[in-house]
Amino acid sequence: MALESKEQKNDAQDAEPEVSLGINSQYIKDLSLEIPHAPQIFKKMTTQPSLKVDVDITRENFEADNYAVNVTFHIEADIENEKLFILELTYGAYVTVKVPEGHVVAPILFIEVPRLIFPFARNVIAQCLMEGGLPPIMMNPIDFGALYMSHHNQGRQ
Repeated sequence: MALESKEQKNDAQDAEPEVSLGINSQYIKDLSLEIPHAPQIFKKMTTQPSLKVDVDITRENFEADNYAVNVTFHIEADIENEKLFILELTYGAYVTVKVPEGHVVAPILFIEVPRLIFPFARNVIAQCLMEGGLPPIMMNPIDFGALYMSHHNQGRQ
């Protein structure tokens, strides 16, 4: 076990400013499942449906250091050129983010928070589909960093 002197600890603390993130609550803000061709479409479920997944992230500022981050999923599935289902979920988190003066909070809100709540949103989607009589889909992890950079490069934040 190595011992650090107070001087070494102070240097380490000076080098890295402290950032804190607390998820105060998570919630379903909006959830919708449409199966427009039920029950006839269930006869066609012998093949894998084609999926289209769109993801959008928004934030809302509240009092100092508090934010609502919402991740919206729009999922459409087609089978034999017919709509199997349309699922829309807005899953949110109310968070507290503290960053040192001069640091940007946007990457935490648009990358880290969605990354942390994604498994819970994915579970809501799977459960909703199963309760609707459909097989669950397993969504692959999303690279929220790449999504943020894409939106950032387009001038959206």
